[in-house]
Amino acid sequence: MGKINLIVMKFGGTSLESAEALNRVAEIVKTRRAEAPFVIVSAMGKTTNNLLAIGRDAAEGRMAEARANLARLREYHLREAAGAIGAGGRAALDEILQTHFCEMDRLLERIAATRRLEPREFDELASFGERLSSQIVTMVLRRAELPAQHLDARSLIVTDERYTRATPLVDEIRVRLNEAARQLSHRVPVMGGYIGATEDGITTTLGRGGSDFTAAIVGAALGASEIQIWTDVDGMLTADPRDVPDAHRIRMLSFAEAAELAYFGAKVLHPATLLPAMDENIPVRVLNSRRPSGTGTRITADPVPCTNAIKSVACKRGITVVDIRSTRMLMAHGFLRNIFAVFDAYETPVDMLATSEVSVSLTIDDARRLEEICKEVSPYAEVSAENGQAIVCVVGDNLRSTPKIAARVFSAVGDINVRMISQGASRLNVSFVVAEAESRRAVQLLHKEFFKELDPAVFDAGAN
Repeated sequence: MGKINLIVMKFGGTSLESAEALNRVAEIVKTRRAEAPFVIVSAMGKTTNNLLAIGRDAAEGRMAEARANLARLREYHLREAAGAIGAGGRAALDEILQTHFCEMDRLLERIAATRRLEPREFDELASFGERLSSQIVTMVLRRAELPAQHLDARSLIVTDERYTRATPLVDEIRVRLNEAARQLSHRVPVMGGYIGATEDGITTTLGRGGSDFTAAIVGAALGASEIQIWTDVDGMLTADPRDVPDAHRIRMLSFAEAAELAYFGAKVLHPATLLPAMDENIPVRVLNSRRPSGTGTRITADPVPCTNAIKSVACKRGITVVDIRSTRMLMAHGFLRNIFAVFDAYETPVDMLATSEVSVSLTIDDARRLEEICKEVSPYAEVSAENGQAIVCVVGDNLRSTPKIAARVFSAVGDINVRMISQGASRLNVSFVVAEAESRRAVQLLHKEFFKELDPAVFDAGAN
């Protein structure tokens, strides 16, 4: 399907966290009305985190606390939404909140009865954030005189039954979205991200950060001219501003560079976001909803010429390094095959890897099933693990052709102990592991080394 005059606009939780923010979103959408916007929204503020905390309270028998926190969450939605919708929409808002929060209360009762927050109940509970925000944003847009039409993502985003991390069924989604788009000509669709449903109608979620993924799926299915990710920063930066306050905005990135940065800690984008956009060659733009006049960061398929050796320094914290040494004389292929089969069985992705014939060191960012993994490999390997680590990564297309990059990287962080080193198969990144306590300083030292001068065509020296 060729490109059409349609843009997908995804707004994250910080872009929806207050009445002021909701009104700002309405103005942003209004200015782009001529581009036929399709709006995707996350849950408001920190709603998803709060919902899951409430679910855990119920599962652990603290029902009074769960209900008190649920009441606070309802009051938050009422206060902020009412401020943006106005008196004329209050009755409809009250009905929406009554319906959804009664459903949530009944769900909490079921969770409390079993004393378990099962994956299926996890998804059902987590879905309420986007279900609420999408209806609220629809009302806010209508108040701004936009012909908004709410769409229930569960009727359009069809997934498998892998609860908490469901896989979208792309062909079926494409059919349903195109049919919905034909029926919504000249209207502004509003849909929650992150959520979907199985073919039997059971609610699922796409994993944390999945609202970005939803935006890319919709954009690819409808042949959008651009996918916009609206957040609370000016775009992709040369480093996390919490680590480097004077980090610079990157005007342009390639898909490959952006994907590496997203995977290795740049939280502006979800790592899976770019895949549908890459498949359909649809540009992605990261923009700041608090400064909507900015041009953000544009991400395209083609490499972006740049005089700087790298584009950005990323850091992924909360890493566990796992060392596995064979206690048998296994050949390398047998040993590695067994190890990776175990990690795959326990759905625990590996970030970095260093191997020898009888040992392997690897990093994971989800250690919840590490104890089970260790038990599984104990018959033929010794396992040790170290928490509190971080992956620091320099990313850029020029790494492929610039000599002595590794020397510059490790010279810059010379007095910091490096645990593991890796160059990605794409040759777009050089990564290494350090103690989390040293990670901020490592990022700052690398940023100072590689961004003494800036290519003005690629970086905005004034952004911070």
